[in-house]
Amino acid sequence: MQTHWILRLNELRNPFLGESPVSTPVVVVEGMVKEDGTLELVEKVNLPAGKVQVTLVRLSEELTNDSFARGMEAIWAGQKARGHVARSIAEVESERQLVREEIEEEVREAMRLQEECRQARAGV
Repeated sequence: MQTHWILRLNELRNPFLGESPVSTPVVVVEGMVKEDGTLELVEKVNLPAGKVQVTLVRLSEELTNDSFARGMEAIWAGQKARGHVARSIAEVESERQLVREEIEEEVREAMRLQEECRQARAGV
């Protein structure tokens, strides 16, 4: 039985020479590890010839056929390649609070306008 794996290829960089692995592209390719231990890729790798670092992550049969999971893996790989840093919990909560306050203000304004219209119809 063959095992499904996901393959990540990173160009090898030397951090002591100021080469950052964050700035290198990350290529995500699915492949199969064969019984003899060799790796068979599903598609050709679009990288220039040279050394690469290979990280293998085992995929379950369920995950292999899940297009959502494959899409998320591609998004995460792209973010990692661009050096994306996720917002902190404090930043997210601060933004949520601002949005909440804006919504409350809009609701208060809508209620004020509704009352103003009600009074105008009543001739007050």
